[in-house]
Amino acid sequence: MAKMWSGRTDGVVDKLADDFNSSISFDCRMYRQDITGSMAHAAMLAAKNIITEAEAEELICGLEGILGDLESGALTFDPECEDIHMFVEQVLTQRIGDVGKKLHTARSRNDQVALDIRMYLRDEIDSIRALAKALISVLCEVSESHKATIMPGYTHLQRAQPITFGHHLMAYAMMLLRDADRLADCRRRMNLSPIGCCALAGTTYDTDRRFEAEKLGFDGICLNSLDGVSDRDFCAELMSDLSILMMHLSRFSEEVILWSSWEFKFIELSDTFSTGSSIMPQKKNPDMAELVRGKTGRVYGDLMGLLTTLKGLPLAYNKDMQEDKEGVFDACDTVKMCLEVFAGMIKTMTVRTDNMKKAAQTGFINATDLADYLVKKGMPFRAAYKISGKLVAECIEKKCVLEELSLEEYRAHSELFGEDLYGEIALETCVGKRISEGGTSVESVEAQIKWVKEQINKM
Repeated sequence: MAKMWSGRTDGVVDKLADDFNSSISFDCRMYRQDITGSMAHAAMLAAKNIITEAEAEELICGLEGILGDLESGALTFDPECEDIHMFVEQVLTQRIGDVGKKLHTARSRNDQVALDIRMYLRDEIDSIRALAKALISVLCEVSESHKATIMPGYTHLQRAQPITFGHHLMAYAMMLLRDADRLADCRRRMNLSPIGCCALAGTTYDTDRRFEAEKLGFDGICLNSLDGVSDRDFCAELMSDLSILMMHLSRFSEEVILWSSWEFKFIELSDTFSTGSSIMPQKKNPDMAELVRGKTGRVYGDLMGLLTTLKGLPLAYNKDMQEDKEGVFDACDTVKMCLEVFAGMIKTMTVRTDNMKKAAQTGFINATDLADYLVKKGMPFRAAYKISGKLVAECIEKKCVLEELSLEEYRAHSELFGEDLYGEIALETCVGKRISEGGTSVESVEAQIKWVKEQINKM
């Protein structure tokens, strides 16, 4: 079958080359954006008297019929068509005749695909931000339940200082808020219309690009036609933002995997978000978290693939740019799936508060508070630090914790120790004293939860 662009050539392409060149297998997902954009284009052509009002009405009615039939399943995509644009135009012409051929006046597939992908990714960003918001809401909910649940905080994966589980979870809520903010910023830069840039140089027709942009919900137009058809910064920026989001989920996944191990046993994942072993009946595997961690590399790869594709392209459009879609579609699909699974996994997990508290007690993570106790009594910090270290070593030798040493044992190191010591080094006190804004005290965690909820209500 000869192509709609036949003329300079006979339009007959070798089957292997045709398949290699075709993009309809993946750009068909933009059918709604392609058809909506074409409706706006037809309306603009009529408004500028390039076609008649009757012709515009016939085009728009025909396009509405195609959209309805695709969504109902009455019409399926023809794999013989080169891309979604050619498919829609071909079906339209078959249905309404020669008037359908007027739709492509004053535009090119170059600006048409640039329009479609901006509109499609604009919708994808909205969906991803909604899923991020849902996960943040889950984190706030679980944090509220565990704002006073004591656990060890870590540096270098070594027990460091006592914190609350709610405080730990809110750290990830803050990361996801930044992710949502980055995506909103990306959407703002993306929301400029390229339609009317045509192949690369604009058109001789007296068009109204701003009419079309406003009709399609854009904030403005691309002000340089070469840039309008060749720009894929918005794809790279989106994939970069998604890569950072996945990095956050991957870090969280690593902790979920550690916490659910027998060595930690801080949490137990729900059976509905775990799997078993085919040979070891005792196993309960955190496969969802492991898959999120693994899929992070996939999204990174999508980003690097696009950056590599774009790095040597001269202006304006080159067929290489067809390679933007599969990567950015895959990144969006992957992130949406990971966010949705993660929210369910966190919402349904069981928190082993007793194991968290026990780990905090046996890690000497109140040693800094012990040193601070002496400092408040007038001892220089370095001297207090040294005594605290010696007391920790003594506890290790005696196989006990700081709270179990007698006052006499403490006073053997310094006369400054008094009966008030035990209240000062109790884990609840250690956590409660972290009253600085953003700290781990219950009041601080409550303030963080309140602030985050205010932010997501604005999303």
